[in-house]
Amino acid sequence: MASKTTRPVLDTRALNRATLARQLLLTRAEMSAQDATGHLLGLQAQNVKPPYFQLHARLAGFGPAELAGLMESRQVVRMVTMRSTIHTHTVHDALTLRPLVQPARDREINYFRKGLVGVDLDRLAERAREFVEAEPRTMAEIREELLKEWPGADPQSLSVAARCRLPLVQVTPRGVWGKSGQVRLTTLSEWVRGQESGLGGETPGIDDVVLRYLGAFGPASVKDMQTWAGLTRLREAFERLRPVLEVFQDENGVELFDLPDGPRPDAEQPAPPRFLPEFDNLLLSHADRSRVIAPELKGSTWSGNQAHCTLLLDGFLAGLWKLDGGTLTVELFAEVSKADKAEIVAEGEALLAAMGEDGPGGGGSVRFGSIRG
Repeated sequence: MASKTTRPVLDTRALNRATLARQLLLTRAEMSAQDATGHLLGLQAQNVKPPYFQLHARLAGFGPAELAGLMESRQVVRMVTMRSTIHTHTVHDALTLRPLVQPARDREINYFRKGLVGVDLDRLAERAREFVEAEPRTMAEIREELLKEWPGADPQSLSVAARCRLPLVQVTPRGVWGKSGQVRLTTLSEWVRGQESGLGGETPGIDDVVLRYLGAFGPASVKDMQTWAGLTRLREAFERLRPVLEVFQDENGVELFDLPDGPRPDAEQPAPPRFLPEFDNLLLSHADRSRVIAPELKGSTWSGNQAHCTLLLDGFLAGLWKLDGGTLTVELFAEVSKADKAEIVAEGEALLAAMGEDGPGGGGSVRFGSIRG
């Protein structure tokens, strides 16, 4: 929504640098994996490895074992939250953010109502809860159990309803670096039993979440946060907070809100190359993504329904990458200088050393070539 009042203008580069600073992508942060996961309000985790690569791009000295240990000790969990997608969250955020987005999950069930005729959703939730809390179950097992009571219902609709009504987490070893396992589910409360004390568990005030979102993704518009959360009607919260927020506008006149003490670096501050995994929240959490993705590159990170890993250069989307064995292949969208190529290679070699398939300190090579064919 365009502002009716003239506000200080933040151009695209200024927005880019501010967002990169919040995202810990201007300089790697001296922060624990747990604290970073909380600061970022979770890590996109549609696939197993992306959360690890997200933290490597953001944290000094990060190694996969740190996040893997948090997974195995149940201090972070994988579950459906924002935008109906899987995120890795701290237990505190899992307990508080999931209730916040529950209205969106309830609306999601409505898309499957034709397959749920005659199904008592409260009864479904209770039966599914008892089933998965007895022991973690696969989604196929959940469907089969629910079909016993509602044999005429659509199997997929039953499993979607269970996933939406209950805060289900993917139990380990799923999500642990270097290990494999089927997706098995139980309830959040069952998985973190004994950890809830002192960690919250009640739905936070939406105002608090707005402030945290701005701390991780700001400056941002109301629509930006709605895109991140998969929620609507958040303007009222922003209006309540207006007296304590800084208000800017972008080059199109769209009103942007920010924390008064939020970092807004000089637009010319150097931004080193960063290798981001597929589905990184930096690329998904704003309605207007031009602060990172140039308009002419819109859609370039996908081939059909396949999402590619992305390369940032000077803070903006500049290419794609793929790790295959010990070879990191980089596809650039445009010619770059020799100095930029040297920085990309150095960053790629650091990624291979920390995250390559040969383990920490392993070898590998960086090459430039085509990924999309």
